[in-house]
Amino acid sequence: MTAVPEAQEMVDPVPGAHAPHLPAQPELVQLLTPEGERVEHPEYSLDVGDDELRALYRDLVLVRRWDVEATALQRQGELGIWASLQGQEAAQIGAGRALGEGDMAFPTYREHGVAWTRGVDPLDVISLFRGNDLGGWDPVQTGFNLYTVVIGAQCLHATGYAMGIQRDDAEAAAIAFLGDGATSQGEVNEAMIWAATFDAPVVFFCQNNQYAISVPIERQSKVPLFRRAAGFGFPGVRVDGNDVLAVLAVTRAALARAREGSGPTFIEAFTYRMGAHTTSDDPTRYRLADELEEWKLRDPVARVKAYLSRSGKAGSEFFAGVEAESDELAARIRKGTLEMPDPAGTEMFDHVYAEQTEEIAAQRAAFLAYQEGFQQ
Repeated sequence: MTAVPEAQEMVDPVPGAHAPHLPAQPELVQLLTPEGERVEHPEYSLDVGDDELRALYRDLVLVRRWDVEATALQRQGELGIWASLQGQEAAQIGAGRALGEGDMAFPTYREHGVAWTRGVDPLDVISLFRGNDLGGWDPVQTGFNLYTVVIGAQCLHATGYAMGIQRDDAEAAAIAFLGDGATSQGEVNEAMIWAATFDAPVVFFCQNNQYAISVPIERQSKVPLFRRAAGFGFPGVRVDGNDVLAVLAVTRAALARAREGSGPTFIEAFTYRMGAHTTSDDPTRYRLADELEEWKLRDPVARVKAYLSRSGKAGSEFFAGVEAESDELAARIRKGTLEMPDPAGTEMFDHVYAEQTEEIAAQRAAFLAYQEGFQQ
């Protein structure tokens, strides 16, 4: 198994990468340039067939369309809030498709792309943001835990789960998703200390989208985030987070390393949040428009399409088919959201514990009595 080195060297050739309003483009692992050219990396090779390439493109397009439709639904008052993933599709799809059947993912509140790869229905995620439930999918069945809003808490959950895997002698791994801002949280640092101490089979996957809400990365950390891993005693690697192939290769290697008992890895997916932090945020208050235009040149979906087109691996009929499928998905999401029934008020008592308790039963009865008081 290829070892995960502590630092990588690969330059992103995007024109304008050294513009004064952008941080200096770092060394990172890259297999597909923004222009859609396939390149090799000395530490990470990826044997990917044409069918898998087309499937990855389909994932990227459909997840982006889901995100666009959900944002529109929120603006129309159908969702309470929405956390957009636009610009981060490659990071999430690449990492999600690297997961094995027995692995478990621990998301934040933005990992819609990972949810997609684990077979979670988009409407089960939508129902959470609509306020109908706290998550409508089964984490055990999907290998995808419930969304975590408490910043950094999922890293502790993933580490604890990984230690359980270790004690069960299971050939599986856990992966914790976090943002760049979460690296300042105590929970994240505590999780990495425990993971390192016990060589837990866990991968910390940081999507560095350049902003912790409104705080830019250069104000968050004096050193590149992936280099922090060395201080905890395990490898860190920085990957082009807008390159789905590089993310897939790096995450596969890190997960394999974890499963074979070599301990944790920290992956920094260097990417960019194209939209707002959430729909309650206004990014024009803290970043420049030309910065956004520079990052559009690194669009994760466009580069895969360019590669498929130039290499002859896909033609207009394929692209039109994916576009039509995205229209169908958007229509299903909109129809399903608008027709989503409101939950019964008593549902909040149904899944507090595996078995009903006298205290919860009494609270449920008191709630029903309170509700009946309004009907008299």
